[in-house]
Amino acid sequence: MATTSPVRADAEQSCRPLAEAPAAAWRGLLGVMTDIDDTLTREGAIETAALQALHKLAAAGLPVIAITGRPLGWSLPFAQAWPVHAIVAENGAVAVLRNGDGLLTEYVQDQTLRAHNATLLRQVAQRILEEVPGATLAADSAGRVTDIAIDHSEFTHLPAPAIAQVVALMQQAGMNATVSSIHINGWFGSHTKFSAAEWMVRRLFARTLDDEIQRWVYVGDSTNDQLMFQHFPNSVGVANLMHFSHALKIWPAYITRADRGEGFAELASAVLLARQAEAAAS
Repeated sequence: MATTSPVRADAEQSCRPLAEAPAAAWRGLLGVMTDIDDTLTREGAIETAALQALHKLAAAGLPVIAITGRPLGWSLPFAQAWPVHAIVAENGAVAVLRNGDGLLTEYVQDQTLRAHNATLLRQVAQRILEEVPGATLAADSAGRVTDIAIDHSEFTHLPAPAIAQVVALMQQAGMNATVSSIHINGWFGSHTKFSAAEWMVRRLFARTLDDEIQRWVYVGDSTNDQLMFQHFPNSVGVANLMHFSHALKIWPAYITRADRGEGFAELASAVLLARQAEAAAS
């Protein structure tokens, strides 16, 4: 069900209701990049409104690239079933691309480096489980290839001090660490959600994201989307982003009225209306 979530007063300068976005924001749009968990989904399943929106965007010729902290194994069936050009999993480490009727998997790191890092990942995970009370590996860990994930809100609850302790332990080990709406993800390497966006524009379209970033929109829901909010002028938070208002330092340009998949559908409707108006005027 859609919910109304007003923008916090001290965020108003950087985050406006999506309904106030000028039509020019969506003119000449080349595509949509989006998070998955709690942006397209609710309790792990894609919402009907979001899936319909993906189909409408595809029918309009607007590619959608999903970028997630979820693992490769989890992403494969959705890359096959959803009308998306690609899903980049594990925060930019591995991409699942459409290849005719099948799928193609590509990695940022070579096999030797992935094998080396896998040993280190297991060591860090074991330390976290031993030192942080209540810490458990994410239920989807078996499908992970390049990172580790600690559950904080999907099937268990970790209090804020424990989340901070997990992040600190990952960083002490030399890892990157981010907190999504459900997991704490940690990995070795310089890849990020933003490097994934750059990679996909280069890989899929043989273009450079820097040259056209104002013609893409990014949609997210959590603190681990802040890097994307920072880079994309047309960035959008679904309404449940406000659950993290206390922790956000970088806000999206706009926020939807509805939450989760219905919020994504709200953005898709705005984009498609602008595209129709653009076509009618040409």
